[in-house]
Amino acid sequence: MTEPQSTPQVDPARERELDRLVAIFSAGPVAVLTGAGISTDSGIPDYRGAGTPPRTPMSIQQFMRDPGYRRRFWAGAAAGDRGWSRITPNAGHRALAALERAGRVDGVITQNVDGLHRAAGSERVVELHGSGATIRCVDCGSRFPRAEVLGWFDQGNPGFAEEHAGATIAPDGDADVTGIDAVRVPRCPVCGGILRPDVVYFGETVPTGVFASAEQLLADAGAFLLAGTSLAVNTGVRLLHRAQRRGIPVGVINRGPTAADGAADVRIEGGTSEALTELAARLGA
Repeated sequence: MTEPQSTPQVDPARERELDRLVAIFSAGPVAVLTGAGISTDSGIPDYRGAGTPPRTPMSIQQFMRDPGYRRRFWAGAAAGDRGWSRITPNAGHRALAALERAGRVDGVITQNVDGLHRAAGSERVVELHGSGATIRCVDCGSRFPRAEVLGWFDQGNPGFAEEHAGATIAPDGDADVTGIDAVRVPRCPVCGGILRPDVVYFGETVPTGVFASAEQLLADAGAFLLAGTSLAVNTGVRLLHRAQRRGIPVGVINRGPTAADGAADVRIEGGTSEALTELAARLGA
Protein backbone atom coordinates (compact mmCIF):
# COMPACT_ATOMS: atom_id res chain seq x y z
CA MET A 1 0.00 0.00 0.00
CA THR A 2 1.37 3.39 -0.97
CA GLU A 3 1.93 5.80 1.89
CA PRO A 4 0.04 9.09 1.45
CA GLN A 5 2.35 11.97 0.59
CA SER A 6 2.51 14.69 3.21
CA THR A 7 1.76 18.25 2.14
CA PRO A 8 4.62 20.66 2.90
CA GLN A 9 3.66 22.99 5.70
CA VAL A 10 3.36 26.65 4.77
CA ASP A 11 4.75 29.21 7.18
CA PRO A 12 2.29 32.13 7.03
CA ALA A 13 4.83 34.60 8.46
CA ARG A 14 7.41 33.66 5.83
CA GLU A 15 4.79 33.92 3.10
CA ARG A 16 3.94 37.43 4.23
CA GLU A 17 7.61 38.43 4.20
CA LEU A 18 8.03 37.02 0.70
CA ASP A 19 4.98 39.01 -0.41
CA ARG A 20 6.55 42.14 1.07
CA LEU A 21 9.86 41.34 -0.65
CA VAL A 22 8.08 41.01 -3.99
CA ALA A 23 6.43 44.37 -3.35
CA ILE A 24 9.70 46.29 -3.08
CA PHE A 25 10.45 45.36 -6.70
CA SER A 26 7.49 47.48 -7.79
CA ALA A 27 9.63 50.62 -7.48
CA GLY A 28 11.90 49.42 -10.29
CA PRO A 29 14.95 47.19 -10.72
CA VAL A 30 16.69 46.30 -7.46
CA ALA A 31 20.40 46.52 -6.62
CA VAL A 32 21.61 43.43 -4.79
CA LEU A 33 24.54 43.13 -2.39
CA THR A 34 25.73 39.58 -1.73
CA GLY A 35 28.17 38.09 0.75
CA ALA A 36 29.63 34.73 1.66
CA GLY A 37 26.22 33.37 2.67
CA ILE A 38 25.11 33.07 -0.95
CA SER A 39 28.07 30.81 -1.78
CA THR A 40 27.88 28.42 1.18
CA ASP A 41 25.36 26.27 -0.71
CA SER A 42 28.04 25.82 -3.38
CA GLY A 43 30.36 24.35 -0.76
CA ILE A 44 32.43 27.41 0.09
CA PRO A 45 32.71 27.93 3.87
CA ASP A 46 32.28 31.38 5.36
CA TYR A 47 33.86 33.14 8.32
CA ARG A 48 30.87 34.06 10.44
CA GLY A 49 28.00 31.65 9.77
CA ALA A 50 26.36 29.57 12.48
CA GLY A 51 28.51 26.56 13.37
CA THR A 52 31.54 27.95 11.56
CA PRO A 53 34.80 27.15 13.40
CA PRO A 54 36.79 30.20 14.53
CA ARG A 55 39.02 31.49 11.74
CA THR A 56 41.50 34.33 11.56
CA PRO A 57 41.67 35.74 8.01
CA MET A 58 45.10 36.54 6.63
CA SER A 59 45.80 40.27 6.51
CA ILE A 60 47.69 42.00 3.74
CA GLN A 61 50.39 42.96 6.25
CA GLN A 62 50.97 39.30 7.09
CA PHE A 63 51.01 38.27 3.45
CA MET A 64 53.49 40.95 2.44
CA ARG A 65 55.85 40.86 5.44
CA ASP A 66 56.03 37.17 6.32
CA PRO A 67 57.24 34.56 3.79
CA GLY A 68 55.58 31.93 5.99
CA TYR A 69 52.16 33.38 5.26
CA ARG A 70 52.88 33.40 1.52
CA ARG A 71 53.96 29.76 1.70
CA ARG A 72 50.74 28.99 3.59
CA PHE A 73 48.57 30.69 0.97
CA TRP A 74 50.21 29.17 -2.11
CA ALA A 75 50.44 25.70 -0.57
CA GLY A 76 46.76 25.90 0.34
CA ALA A 77 45.82 27.27 -3.09
CA ALA A 78 47.57 24.36 -4.82
CA ALA A 79 46.13 21.74 -2.47
CA GLY A 80 42.61 23.11 -2.76
CA ASP A 81 42.59 23.75 -6.49
CA ARG A 82 40.87 20.49 -7.43
CA GLY A 83 38.15 21.03 -4.86
CA TRP A 84 37.66 24.65 -5.90
CA SER A 85 37.49 23.72 -9.59
CA ARG A 86 34.44 21.54 -8.83
CA ILE A 87 32.52 24.40 -7.17
CA THR A 88 29.67 25.72 -9.32
CA PRO A 89 26.92 28.33 -8.95
CA ASN A 90 23.93 27.34 -6.85
CA ALA A 91 20.22 28.10 -7.12
CA GLY A 92 20.67 31.51 -5.45
CA HIS A 93 23.24 32.65 -8.02
CA ARG A 94 21.06 31.36 -10.86
CA ALA A 95 17.95 33.08 -9.47
CA LEU A 96 19.72 36.47 -9.40
CA ALA A 97 20.91 35.98 -12.99
CA ALA A 98 17.33 35.15 -14.03
CA LEU A 99 16.01 38.23 -12.22
CA GLU A 100 18.54 40.40 -14.07
CA ARG A 101 17.52 38.92 -17.43
CA ALA A 102 13.89 39.65 -16.53
CA GLY A 103 14.75 43.28 -15.77
CA ARG A 104 13.96 42.89 -12.08
CA VAL A 105 17.56 43.31 -10.87
CA ASP A 106 19.81 46.01 -12.27
CA GLY A 107 23.00 44.27 -11.14
CA VAL A 108 24.85 42.52 -8.34
CA ILE A 109 27.39 44.05 -6.00
CA THR A 110 29.29 41.20 -4.35
CA GLN A 111 31.77 40.94 -1.51
CA ASN A 112 32.80 37.50 -2.81
CA VAL A 113 35.84 36.78 -4.97
CA ASP A 114 34.69 33.36 -6.23
CA GLY A 115 33.33 34.47 -9.62
CA LEU A 116 30.13 32.46 -9.21
CA HIS A 117 27.76 35.30 -10.13
CA ARG A 118 29.35 35.67 -13.56
CA ALA A 119 29.47 31.90 -13.97
CA ALA A 120 25.72 31.79 -13.27
CA GLY A 121 25.04 34.34 -16.02
CA SER A 122 24.84 37.66 -14.20
CA GLU A 123 26.00 40.41 -16.56
CA ARG A 124 26.37 43.53 -14.42
CA VAL A 125 28.56 42.48 -11.49
CA VAL A 126 30.62 44.77 -9.27
CA GLU A 127 33.25 42.71 -7.42
CA LEU A 128 34.02 44.88 -4.41
CA HIS A 129 36.88 42.68 -3.26
CA GLY A 130 38.28 41.68 -6.63
CA SER A 131 38.63 38.29 -8.27
CA GLY A 132 40.50 35.27 -6.99
CA ALA A 133 40.92 34.08 -10.59
CA THR A 134 43.58 36.72 -11.29
CA ILE A 135 47.06 36.99 -9.79
CA ARG A 136 49.10 40.18 -9.99
CA CYS A 137 52.66 41.20 -9.25
CA VAL A 138 52.93 43.82 -6.51
CA ASP A 139 56.11 45.23 -8.09
CA CYS A 140 55.47 45.53 -11.83
CA GLY A 141 51.69 45.11 -11.94
CA SER A 142 51.71 42.20 -14.39
CA ARG A 143 48.62 39.99 -14.18
CA PHE A 144 48.35 36.26 -14.74
CA PRO A 145 45.56 33.65 -14.65
CA ARG A 146 45.48 31.81 -11.34
CA ALA A 147 45.69 28.44 -13.11
CA GLU A 148 48.93 29.47 -14.81
CA VAL A 149 50.55 30.52 -11.53
CA LEU A 150 49.47 27.27 -9.86
CA GLY A 151 51.22 25.48 -12.72
CA TRP A 152 54.41 27.30 -11.75
CA PHE A 153 53.84 26.21 -8.14
CA ASP A 154 53.59 22.57 -9.28
CA GLN A 155 56.85 22.90 -11.20
CA GLY A 156 58.62 24.20 -8.10
CA ASN A 157 56.93 21.76 -5.72
CA PRO A 158 56.40 18.50 -7.65
CA GLY A 159 53.89 16.15 -6.02
CA PHE A 160 52.80 18.60 -3.29
CA ALA A 161 49.31 19.28 -4.64
CA GLU A 162 48.61 15.56 -5.17
CA GLU A 163 49.88 14.67 -1.69
CA HIS A 164 47.55 17.23 -0.06
CA ALA A 165 44.60 16.89 -2.44
CA GLY A 166 42.22 15.91 0.38
CA ALA A 167 42.79 19.10 2.38
CA THR A 168 39.75 20.94 3.73
CA ILE A 169 38.59 23.87 1.62
CA ALA A 170 39.01 27.27 3.35
CA PRO A 171 37.15 30.56 2.70
CA ASP A 172 40.12 32.39 1.16
CA GLY A 173 40.29 30.38 -2.06
CA ASP A 174 42.75 27.90 -0.62
CA ALA A 175 42.77 24.91 1.74
CA ASP A 176 44.05 24.09 5.21
CA VAL A 177 47.46 22.43 4.90
CA THR A 178 50.46 21.63 7.09
CA GLY A 179 54.08 20.72 6.38
CA ILE A 180 54.80 23.79 4.26
CA ASP A 181 58.27 24.80 5.50
CA ALA A 182 59.99 23.59 2.32
CA VAL A 183 57.40 25.04 -0.08
CA ARG A 184 58.79 27.20 -2.88
CA VAL A 185 56.57 30.20 -3.63
CA PRO A 186 56.10 31.23 -7.29
CA ARG A 187 57.55 34.61 -8.27
CA CYS A 188 56.70 37.01 -11.07
CA PRO A 189 58.36 35.79 -14.31
CA VAL A 190 58.62 39.38 -15.54
CA CYS A 191 60.47 41.03 -12.65
CA GLY A 192 60.84 38.42 -9.90
CA GLY A 193 58.43 40.29 -7.63
CA ILE A 194 55.88 39.00 -5.12
CA LEU A 195 52.71 37.53 -6.60
CA ARG A 196 49.38 37.95 -4.83
CA PRO A 197 45.71 37.34 -5.63
CA ASP A 198 44.07 40.39 -7.19
CA VAL A 199 41.69 40.72 -4.24
CA VAL A 200 41.14 43.12 -1.36
CA TYR A 201 42.68 41.56 1.72
CA PHE A 202 41.75 42.35 5.29
CA GLY A 203 43.57 45.58 6.04
CA GLU A 204 43.08 46.99 2.52
CA THR A 205 40.38 49.25 1.13
CA VAL A 206 38.10 48.81 -1.86
CA PRO A 207 39.49 50.74 -4.88
CA THR A 208 37.77 54.09 -5.40
CA GLY A 209 36.65 53.26 -8.94
CA VAL A 210 35.13 49.95 -7.87
CA PHE A 211 33.15 51.57 -5.07
CA ALA A 212 31.99 54.28 -7.49
CA SER A 213 30.61 51.55 -9.78
CA ALA A 214 28.71 50.07 -6.84
CA GLU A 215 27.34 53.50 -5.94
CA GLN A 216 26.15 54.05 -9.51
CA LEU A 217 24.38 50.71 -9.58
CA LEU A 218 22.64 51.60 -6.32
CA ALA A 219 21.78 55.09 -7.60
CA ASP A 220 19.92 53.53 -10.56
CA ALA A 221 17.94 51.15 -8.35
CA GLY A 222 14.45 51.36 -6.90
CA ALA A 223 15.35 49.25 -3.86
CA PHE A 224 18.33 47.57 -2.18
CA LEU A 225 18.45 43.86 -1.34
CA LEU A 226 21.13 42.30 0.87
CA ALA A 227 21.50 38.55 0.41
CA GLY A 228 23.79 36.27 2.40
CA THR A 229 25.75 38.96 4.20
CA SER A 230 25.89 39.91 7.88
CA LEU A 231 27.15 43.34 6.73
CA ALA A 232 30.21 43.10 8.96
CA VAL A 233 32.39 44.81 6.33
CA ASN A 234 32.38 48.62 6.31
CA THR A 235 31.95 48.92 2.52
CA GLY A 236 28.58 47.22 2.69
CA VAL A 237 27.51 49.47 5.56
CA ARG A 238 28.40 52.53 3.47
CA LEU A 239 26.18 51.28 0.65
CA LEU A 240 23.34 50.69 3.11
CA HIS A 241 23.68 54.26 4.36
CA ARG A 242 23.43 55.54 0.79
CA ALA A 243 20.26 53.55 0.24
CA GLN A 244 18.83 54.97 3.46
CA ARG A 245 19.67 58.52 2.42
CA ARG A 246 17.85 57.94 -0.86
CA GLY A 247 14.87 56.60 1.07
CA ILE A 248 14.53 53.44 -1.05
CA PRO A 249 13.22 50.17 0.46
CA VAL A 250 15.75 47.75 1.94
CA GLY A 251 15.33 43.97 2.04
CA VAL A 252 17.46 41.38 3.85
CA ILE A 253 17.80 37.62 3.29
CA ASN A 254 20.24 35.92 5.64
CA ARG A 255 20.81 33.12 8.10
CA GLY A 256 21.42 34.91 11.38
CA PRO A 257 21.43 38.59 12.38
CA THR A 258 22.85 41.36 10.22
CA ALA A 259 23.86 44.98 10.77
CA ALA A 260 21.03 45.99 8.43
CA ASP A 261 18.17 44.36 10.37
CA GLY A 262 17.12 47.59 12.05
CA ALA A 263 16.94 49.38 8.70
CA ALA A 264 15.19 46.62 6.77
CA ASP A 265 11.68 47.07 5.42
CA VAL A 266 11.50 43.30 4.98
CA ARG A 267 13.66 40.61 6.62
CA ILE A 268 13.69 36.92 5.68
CA GLU A 269 15.55 34.55 7.97
CA GLY A 270 16.96 31.63 6.03
CA GLY A 271 19.11 30.50 3.14
CA THR A 272 19.49 32.57 0.01
CA SER A 273 19.04 29.66 -2.40
CA GLU A 274 15.52 28.92 -1.22
CA ALA A 275 14.38 32.53 -0.78
CA LEU A 276 15.82 33.84 -4.06
CA THR A 277 14.39 30.90 -6.00
CA GLU A 278 10.95 31.56 -4.54
CA LEU A 279 11.34 35.26 -5.25
CA ALA A 280 12.29 34.67 -8.88
CA ALA A 281 9.30 32.36 -9.34
CA ARG A 282 6.89 34.92 -7.89
CA LEU A 283 8.30 37.64 -10.12
CA GLY A 284 8.06 35.44 -13.22
CA ALA A 285 11.81 35.32 -13.82
